[in-house]
Amino acid sequence: MWMRSSTNLPSIPRYKLRFFLQLNNLCTKSRIPTEPIPDPESKNSEIDVEEVSSAIDSDESSCDESPDTNFTEPIVRDFLLTSRDIVDTILSYKRQPKKALMFFRGLERKWGSERTVDAFCLVLLILTSCSETHGVARNLLSDYVVGDSRAAPSALVELLEESGGRYKFKSHPQIVNYLLNSYVRANKIKDAVDCFKTMLKHNIDPRIPFVNMLLTAMVRRKMIDDALDVFDEMVRRKVHGDCFTIQVVMYACLKQGKIDKAEKYFREARARGVELDAVGYSFAIQFACELPNLNLACSLLKEMKHKGLVPSKGTYQCVIGACVKQVNVIEARRLKDEMVNSGIPMNTMVATSLMKGYCMQGDVTSALQLFNEIVEAGLTPNKVTFSVLIDWCSKIGNMEKACELYSQMKLMGIQPTTFIVNYLLKGFLKLDLLEDANRLFDEVVEHGIANVVTCNIFLSWLCNQGKVNEACNLWDKMMGMGIVPSLVSYNHMILGYSRKGHMDEAYSLMNGILKRNLKPNVFTYTLLIDGFFRKGDSKHALDLFDQMVAAKIVPTDFTFNTVINGLCKVGWTSETGDMLNKFVQKGFIPTSMTYNSIIDGFFKEGAVDKALSVYKEMSENGISPNVITYTSLINGFCKSNNIDLALEVYDEVINKDIKLDITAYGALIDGFCKQQDMENACKLFSELLELGLSPSTIIYNSMISGFRNLKNMEAALKLHKKMISQKIPCDLQIYTTLIDGFLEEGKLILVSNLYSEMLAKGIVPDIVMCTVFINGLRKRGQLENAHKCLQEMDGNNAATTVLVYNILIAGHFREGNLQEAIRLHDEMLDRGLVPDDSTFDNLVNGKLKGLNTPIRAGRTPIYTRTLFHGFRSNLIGAKSDE
Repeated sequence: MWMRSSTNLPSIPRYKLRFFLQLNNLCTKSRIPTEPIPDPESKNSEIDVEEVSSAIDSDESSCDESPDTNFTEPIVRDFLLTSRDIVDTILSYKRQPKKALMFFRGLERKWGSERTVDAFCLVLLILTSCSETHGVARNLLSDYVVGDSRAAPSALVELLEESGGRYKFKSHPQIVNYLLNSYVRANKIKDAVDCFKTMLKHNIDPRIPFVNMLLTAMVRRKMIDDALDVFDEMVRRKVHGDCFTIQVVMYACLKQGKIDKAEKYFREARARGVELDAVGYSFAIQFACELPNLNLACSLLKEMKHKGLVPSKGTYQCVIGACVKQVNVIEARRLKDEMVNSGIPMNTMVATSLMKGYCMQGDVTSALQLFNEIVEAGLTPNKVTFSVLIDWCSKIGNMEKACELYSQMKLMGIQPTTFIVNYLLKGFLKLDLLEDANRLFDEVVEHGIANVVTCNIFLSWLCNQGKVNEACNLWDKMMGMGIVPSLVSYNHMILGYSRKGHMDEAYSLMNGILKRNLKPNVFTYTLLIDGFFRKGDSKHALDLFDQMVAAKIVPTDFTFNTVINGLCKVGWTSETGDMLNKFVQKGFIPTSMTYNSIIDGFFKEGAVDKALSVYKEMSENGISPNVITYTSLINGFCKSNNIDLALEVYDEVINKDIKLDITAYGALIDGFCKQQDMENACKLFSELLELGLSPSTIIYNSMISGFRNLKNMEAALKLHKKMISQKIPCDLQIYTTLIDGFLEEGKLILVSNLYSEMLAKGIVPDIVMCTVFINGLRKRGQLENAHKCLQEMDGNNAATTVLVYNILIAGHFREGNLQEAIRLHDEMLDRGLVPDDSTFDNLVNGKLKGLNTPIRAGRTPIYTRTLFHGFRSNLIGAKSDE
């Protein structure tokens, strides 16, 4: 409603003429283009200002002027006009707008650029009162807006409102709407918003097409929040807009990611009965896909088709993409068929979405098949297509196909992206194909594709593999390439050094972080804390935790669990109770990981009762035990010789249908093997094979040791052969166990073969292996070979022990070679080895046996040593007499 002031207002006195409004270069032709502002997304949704004006003007009254009226000659005479004269003269042309404009132009020509606001407003009101001169009014306003308009939009709107009421013009808000449109078209958006808000304040209904133009212009200029505020104000004033208005605000919400707000506007518009067109449905479907609400998107698509509207290619692509994100490939394929049947041909984007869907389902084969089909059909795969397939081929370890696609992409002239290169690099490193990874890395470095993320992938793998030296070389290479290490790069290096126990180097990287103006984050501190705990330096670890808190870096659950786990590893499990209470006060919520660390810590310290107490507390606090919890319990009970309790836990796990991991099976098998219960050990071994678990070297070690203890070397050897056939690495301990058992059985040829096999694998014998060898050879009377083994130990710089000499000394006494036994004793002393009680027992027992002297039981070590030194003196004296 056009609001007006009281019609009884007095005329403006002559001494109160208002000249502050200046109008420059007024003419009948607008200086701004007349093209409408199109919809942000569709050229089919244009607003035609002329059509809008025609619709507005259709109900206007006609003018009294003759169409032949001369429209160019001024009618201002050369006499002095007062403000009353001006107003009266203009009002006399109220039904003759062309003459009113001619008078105004004459006034402009005589007086220059200064104009009274009443004259300007009156002329605008007169021009808009006649449908034939609406265009003239619009041009007059456009020139005013484009020119040096000094009056604020709100002031001009209020003056037009006041003049309309004072001089009793009909309530036509067109002129103010034209003013709003002029501001928009002149790109004076803030003035347009000011004009719009003033219109609402005075209850002047804005024309919806002009409002749509304003909202569109604001969105284009990224004034999205302001645009949404304008729309909200419209709704509060019961000005709801039309289909295009909803499209604009939904587009604005989607552009800023305000999906929920877009949904709210959409639902409110639907409730008001706003009918959407094809573009409106497209926006609605888009926000439904981004919610994501696949059911709503499909429902809108169905509704759109039911109304006879044709979904565009982009609409189908949007919904198919949403189906893929929900891993609903069946619906995605149905929509693809529907799209093709409606006349929209298959395109690369849709095909790529379907390929991604197949891959997300784990069906990479179907994705590759679809790829071949679109190539045969003449579609050209793009960079995204290759990226999807190379990524997933690398993830499943099909590096041959990934490399083939990579080569095909390059042959098509598509340049590899950093993402594609990184996918390949991850794939190579996942399979430990270091040579291929290095070759690819060198290639991308040469072509300038590698970035800090690429280097970080390589650094992460090297540091996790313990290849710190290689990581350092890569670090230097990064620097040489001009790639600046990120905080992630530093964190990877800290991890590598920490895992190797090189905490000085790890901590020194903190200085490098600070020098580069980087800020250490919670992961930086947590990695260092974990490293110091691993090295047993709990003080430094806890100091770092305090330092992190002082730096106002909020610890994560991972940090809290690292501290708890670290205290348990250094034997401070009892201290975790107080520490845990402090953490809880800081907002930490203990998880199964927390309790698992404490339970495992108590078991390692031999405090079985405390471990069970923590397990009970965990259950009371509503935290469900997981497979790691049960594994810790089984492992702890087995190592503390409580196999029955371990079996109770095992039964509980089976009843709860929880699948144990290989560590739990290993603990149970090891427990049965130590009890020489190989029947149950074999049952569990078969069970884990049936579950698809792969026995580790540790489990084979337990089984082979168990059979060896039962002197069943045939079964032990069978397991060894099974390991080799399944390519499970045999370690030194397994070879030591086998050689020890076969030496005892006197199967020296088999022992020799096993020893050669071990050396061929690059496994170096240690002191335990050599001791087993020497003892076994001594028992078989092979003292000469035993001495050779001792010499081989010397050649390998292996540290000889007192036990080795004790074995050899005992062997020579058994052979009656007392002098060689004494020589070995002296050699042992020369090596800095201190004879123990067993050494002297062997020497004295051997001497007494040689003299056929009975051995007294309960002889003290001092007595034994005294006897030996006496015999040794006599032996040396006898040799000197000879």
